[in-house]
Amino acid sequence: MEKKIAIFASGSGTNAENIIRYFQAKQGETQVVLVVCNRQQAKVFDRAKQLDVSCIYMNKDAWVTGEEVMRLLHEREIDFIVLAGFLARVPDIILQVYPRRIVNIHPSLLPKFGGKGMYGDRVHRAVLEAGEHESGITIQYVNEHYDEGDIIAQYRCPVLPEDTPEELAKRVHALEYEFYPQVVERLVKADCQPCH
Repeated sequence: MEKKIAIFASGSGTNAENIIRYFQAKQGETQVVLVVCNRQQAKVFDRAKQLDVSCIYMNKDAWVTGEEVMRLLHEREIDFIVLAGFLARVPDIILQVYPRRIVNIHPSLLPKFGGKGMYGDRVHRAVLEAGEHESGITIQYVNEHYDEGDIIAQYRCPVLPEDTPEELAKRVHALEYEFYPQVVERLVKADCQPCH
């Protein structure tokens, strides 16, 4: 049975591109068919276009109630939602229609270094300032609170004494690119009920 994934993104879209390429290469029944973005100038539009995936901008108002976004997801018959560098809160209406079908990735080992405003280099800087010996990624279900959903998987990497935030970010990104698509694929395969 065909499964359709939507990606919510806000920025450059490297994780979004990686996930789209992963499923395109498999040529299976699961594919990313839609990217929804909340920033008009985000680079993810170019990446999605190059990969022939529809990318649609939804303004701030659309994310307040979520009804317009929900209509789009319904029209495109979306089964599963993947957050990839998405910096807005997912509206309650979407959380209710997609229980345990929305996942996010965070660039630390939650519950450490999570919450509102903790993303990207801010996280890596905080990890280094705290003197941590390891960092990594957390893949989790999304709920109504930033970075508080049930943890699905965590993957670790060392923090080296001479690390800068940029060097640590490279190691964390490598984990994201390797494991996020695999975990998404596993979750989508395990979920056999259509959402629309």
